[in-house]
Amino acid sequence: MSERRFNFTRTRIDHLVPPEKGKRQYYYDAGMPHLALCITGKGTRSFYLYRKVDGRPERIFIGRFPGTTVDQARNAAEQYNGQIAASENPQAAKRAARTELTLEELFQKYLKQHIRARGMQTKNPESYYRRYFVPWGPRKLSRIKRTEVQNLHAEIAAKRSGASANKATALLRAMFNRALYWGDFEGENPGAHIDRFPERSRDRFLHPDEMPRFFQALAYESNPTFRDFVLLALLTGARRGNLQAMRWADINRERATWRIPKTKSGEPHTVPLAPEALAILKLRAEEAQTEWVFPGTGKTGHLTEMRRAWKSLLQRAEIEDLRIHDLRRTLGSWQAATGASLPIIGKTLAHKNVSTTAIYARLSLDPVRKAVNTAARAMFAAGGVADTGSGELIQGDGHEGKH
Repeated sequence: MSERRFNFTRTRIDHLVPPEKGKRQYYYDAGMPHLALCITGKGTRSFYLYRKVDGRPERIFIGRFPGTTVDQARNAAEQYNGQIAASENPQAAKRAARTELTLEELFQKYLKQHIRARGMQTKNPESYYRRYFVPWGPRKLSRIKRTEVQNLHAEIAAKRSGASANKATALLRAMFNRALYWGDFEGENPGAHIDRFPERSRDRFLHPDEMPRFFQALAYESNPTFRDFVLLALLTGARRGNLQAMRWADINRERATWRIPKTKSGEPHTVPLAPEALAILKLRAEEAQTEWVFPGTGKTGHLTEMRRAWKSLLQRAEIEDLRIHDLRRTLGSWQAATGASLPIIGKTLAHKNVSTTAIYARLSLDPVRKAVNTAARAMFAAGGVADTGSGELIQGDGHEGKH
């Protein structure tokens, strides 16, 4: 038997003499075909499977001795030999694993090639990824398992809400679906088949008995930019992000319209402006110094942070559990209360529903404008605002709300 081929045992391997520094010496196991042991000049001993695969020599690393025992090396070699016999190349799988995307790399690609490429807003996916998945960012996609996703889903629900948990896993599922579509991942989507938590639809809006307190609190608002923002949120039903980024260039006062270049769906939307909204914009335009209707001091150039002001407003109004987004629902609710149809309300708020999209597309702005104007008059009447067309929308002692 050759000195380089013998039955591997711990004792025989321990007594092998390393070659000169910078050299390598290979030995082969007589008990397992193609199992090799490599010893370096520093004495490092490593197990490999060394054989031809598809006509090319392959050296597949198994593990270092003695951390990897002889029996473990033989078992691994046997599995690799079986894969090769089945026309599989274990080394190719290892190479693929090395080049496989990490979750952070997939997220960046998902933002660039899916979200931004379709003109969709990135705020929500970025927020959910940064909040819940950053610790997983360096991990290869194949290392993320469904059981981990299930555990995280339950953890988010316990700490925050079932809705947040559902949205987080929906983002992960969408990312992996893209990875499968792009050919960046093979296997089962770890975000698929996760049982969703029940979600309660939010139905909060300003009720008639709350309107007087709400408008009175606005009358004492010391920040005119915030006050006008709240009023326009109520009068247009626009999403907060769209309203924050409102530009003078997108407003046509002659036609009484505001064109939102890009909504949540990625499409433009034209908003009819009620007389009360035009009165606010007219007076803001007289003092405008930037392209933004609601300028801010941050890097965006427009208004962004309003939490403290909103909290203070609700405290003055003695109103609880109301969000800025609920002003959008308030307009729709008051439209319904004043006789507007569901398709009209849907077009007002730029809702995109598959079953009603065709109906929305056939609607002109005239009935939408009528419904908005009617709802605006009703809300201001309920709030105790007497003159809704003169520009003096909000008044309070020492804090005139003249726009």
